Amino acid sequence: MSTLTLRLPDEKHERIRQLARHQNVSLNRLFDELVTIALTEFDALTRFRARAAAGSREEGLRLLDKLDAAERSKKEIEDGQSSIAP
Repeated sequence: MSTLTLRLPDEKHERIRQLARHQNVSLNRLFDELVTIALTEFDALTRFRARAAAGSREEGLRLLDKLDAAERSKKEIEDGQSSIAP
């Protein structure tokens, strides 16, 4: 495990302490959770960009059109069911 020194403006430090108190966790735990979220988002974006670079634009647009059509069908079914009287 490593030790990290972090410099923050006093106001930001106080706010982050309040957040940790509000979530009932230590500052260390809060930073660990925040870093985990940031790394997860970074990894997802990196994977997305790698797949996008290797993929076909036309195939991607075709899949989005298919998704849009499925969502429209789902909404039409839901709207039809909600208009049926009991």
